Amino acid sequence: MNDKTETATLSSDATEVRAQKLKLLREQIGDVYPAHFHRTMTNAELAAKYEGLEPDTETGDVVTVAGRVYSSRNSGMFMDIHDASAKIQIFSHKDVTGEEARALLPMIDIGDIIGVTGVVRRTKRGELTINAQQITMLTKSLLPMPEKWHGLSDIELRYRKRHLDIMTNEESKLRFQQRSRIVSGIRRFMENDGFMEVETPMLHSVYGGATAEPFKTHHNTLKLDMYLRIAPELFLKRTLVSGLTDKVFEINRNFRNEGVSTRHNPEFTMMECYWAYADYEDIMDLVERLFSTLAMSIHGSTEFAFGDKQISFKGPFRRVPMPDAVKEATGIDFLAIKTDEEARAASKAAGFAVEKDATWGECLAFIFEEKVEGTLIQPAHVTHFPKDISPFAKEVPGEPRLVERFETYCNAWELGNAFSELNDPEEQRARMVEQLEQAHARGEKQKELDEEFLDAIDQGMPPAGGLGIGVDRLIMLLTNSPSIRDIILFPARRNKAD
Repeated sequence: MNDKTETATLSSDATEVRAQKLKLLREQIGDVYPAHFHRTMTNAELAAKYEGLEPDTETGDVVTVAGRVYSSRNSGMFMDIHDASAKIQIFSHKDVTGEEARALLPMIDIGDIIGVTGVVRRTKRGELTINAQQITMLTKSLLPMPEKWHGLSDIELRYRKRHLDIMTNEESKLRFQQRSRIVSGIRRFMENDGFMEVETPMLHSVYGGATAEPFKTHHNTLKLDMYLRIAPELFLKRTLVSGLTDKVFEINRNFRNEGVSTRHNPEFTMMECYWAYADYEDIMDLVERLFSTLAMSIHGSTEFAFGDKQISFKGPFRRVPMPDAVKEATGIDFLAIKTDEEARAASKAAGFAVEKDATWGECLAFIFEEKVEGTLIQPAHVTHFPKDISPFAKEVPGEPRLVERFETYCNAWELGNAFSELNDPEEQRARMVEQLEQAHARGEKQKELDEEFLDAIDQGMPPAGGLGIGVDRLIMLLTNSPSIRDIILFPARRNKAD
């Protein structure tokens, strides 16, 4: 931006001046916030239409545009206005602009939203410009904008006042435009792959489908305590039982009453899907195709930068069983260990502080998280998880302690979790009862068995592969964003008074 751009400073005087101008405008023109104004094209459409216009050329075409004033020079003779698509320069002069419109110029501040009707031309310097004939005040802004070329330097203020962040930061604006494209891209990919999108309840009377602390609320009419969903899994599986479709998905909002970090927000987006007559290996292929498609959409390539790393979403991804990964990293061969006691002893001997009652599978998973997870920079599918921590997955043939489950990692982050889904109703009930008993032992007395889900499974669910993808983390990777709060439009935050 030109250093001579005039910007109001954030002070009570500047705010008062704007309030005074609003009062004068109401007296002079009446409605300062009109309900109706029709532009003939967006700024981007204007730029595209006249892309080939030569410098120092006037078209004679009259157009109507609108946008927010971002800069004003020479007492308003030149203004830049931005709509959501692009900017356009406005030129106001007695030779082309009516007296009524010129009288409005001193009342226009940076941040105001105006409409302009005039003739399209390109200046000698090559700037596409509208010679203003009429100017309409559409919205008087009562607060000054931050300096556009600096934006908001306070990170917390950027999250709290996201409207100003996007208004003054092109990178932030682009990031949320890319988020929209990624979410739309996921939906298109799934639909093109034959999946049917459904919507399942956000309010659950019994919460399940994952292990997490829920948010609790109360339904006044039903006189029933309810929970914001932590996962849509159990309802989506009931959809498979129904025979409505063999391939179902949902892009869903989930809520987990847990910690906040650069990778965790209590309210987050997932894509969850279930594919009848498929297994976890089919789902691995689906993940690779989806990820590469999204990378191509955003970057035009399956390779892209994240920080100082170069990430490749070109398949096939590396596939490694969890016991093999742990053995490679530590030398501990968990498949040769037979009991929980031996697993705890081997873990402690190698310097890992596992819980005193940790099971064989919990020891394996703990060491994986400590020693392996942080090394998985390029995308990889970690397979063969312990059954101890995977109550909804089928056993690996010949190794009943492991299940057909994988998690997809990249940049040391978990991006997706998938199973060959358990559909044996007796085994499902036994595992859910065991999980419930463990929750009650931890003091989670409010947790209940989801009998409606188990009743549906008793009806018969086809064999299926299931997948949950953390959409927010995937967007972080694809947009080179180090914090989840950078890609959530309005992230969770403390009250200002706190």
